[in-house]
Amino acid sequence: MAKKTIKVTQIGSPIRRTEDQRATLIGLGLNKMHRTRELEDTPAVRGMIRKVHHMVKVEGE
Repeated sequence: MAKKTIKVTQIGSPIRRTEDQRATLIGLGLNKMHRTRELEDTPAVRGMIRKVHHMVKVEGE
């Protein structure tokens, strides 16, 4: 069975954000504007997305 993936794109800047939010973006592989990553749809990834939901766009839910 193929693993389900989601596309995550950074649309917000980490400038003037807390250090943990910056670290979460880096953990997702997003450290520059408009960068897109395709990640496995796991509870851990969903939790990271929820933490920075105001700075990312999610496709394929």
